[in-house]
Formats: sequence, C-alpha cells, structure tokens
Amino acid sequence: MSLPHAILTALLERPSSGLELARRFDRSIGYFWSATHQQIYRELGRLERSGCIRALASERPARGRKKEYEVLPPGRAELTGWVSGREDPKPVRDPLLLRMRAAAVVGTDGLPDELRRHLALHERQLADYADIEARDFSGGPGTATGPTAEKTPGPTEAPTEADRLRHLVLRAGMDLERLWVDWLTEALRETSAAPAGPDGA
Repeated sequence: MSLPHAILTALLERPSSGLELARRFDRSIGYFWSATHQQIYRELGRLERSGCIRALASERPARGRKKEYEVLPPGRAELTGWVSGREDPKPVRDPLLLRMRAAAVVGTDGLPDELRRHLALHERQLADYADIEARDFSGGPGTATGPTAEKTPGPTEAPTEADRLRHLVLRAGMDLERLWVDWLTEALRETSAAPAGPDGA
C-alpha cells in the first residue's frame, strides 16, 4: 500500500504532472521507495478514481497538455491515517546475503569480485547522499538550505519540522549505506582469507 502514499506525499509537497512526478521519484523518493513510470501513472489513475486527487484545470489547449494533479481532502485524510497507523518492520530479503549463505555450501569462487562491485555501488550511493546533504542541509542536522525544502530558511531562521524530518530520512539512507560499506569491507576480508572451495576444501 505504500506507493499511493508516496504519491500523495509528493503531490502534497507540490502538485505535479505524471511525468514530473516520475522524475521526482527518480531523484528523491525513489532512493527509498522505487517505482516504474508505468506504476506511477497507473496509481495516479486509481487515486483519481477514488477521489483522493484531481487534475487541475488548465488554460492550455488539451492537446499535448500534461495533467497536473493535486491532493483532495480525502487523500490528505488517507495519508494522515496511514502515518499514524501501525506497520511491522519488513524482513530483509537481499539476494547477496542468500548468495553468501550458498557460498558456504558451494564455495566462494567468483564471489569476491561481486562483493567489490557491490562495495563500489554502495560507496557511490553514499557519496551521492553526502552531496545532497551538503546541498540541501548544509546548515547542520535538520537545516534545509536547498531545493528539496518547501521553503529555504534564512541565515538566522530555525529549521522547520518538515526540514528536520526530511533530513532524518536522508540520514537513515546514509547510515544504511555506511552499514553496507562496513559489512562488505569485512566480507571481502573474510572471503579473501578463506579457501575458494566448499567448507574450506
């Protein structure tokens, strides 16, 4: 159920067309809740039919016009209820962890190369997050200074609650990437020290 709530969140931050919304997912929300453009357009249709959002009126001709959507009161109520509801943590399902378990049976031949590739990807993602933090929250924890904030605080202006929550989400992503970097570094040490065959054979 989280994709419609991600869309409602994005539209409450700023009314958008389907194309703009898909692009925003690619560069922000998509870091922690990914969706294809097709899934986003399909969900926009469902939300519109359910009365949670509507297309904004436009003075431009209908041909070639991109529909912009805004959230209606039922949509805000749905999102508010979801935020205050209960949801258990989801178990981790990562193929790399399963491959590590399988390597204990069949051997680690070729696995270190894949671990190094994953390490490089996580290091790159961590660097991207650090760039976003420097751009949008350079004033320190909870301080928004860039385009992701709805409003940019002045030099003496305290960060808003929205700024602090957005920064917390970003910091969670950074902490997860650091965890992977540390774990993969350790895994590379262990697999490099172990014989390639199963059970050390």
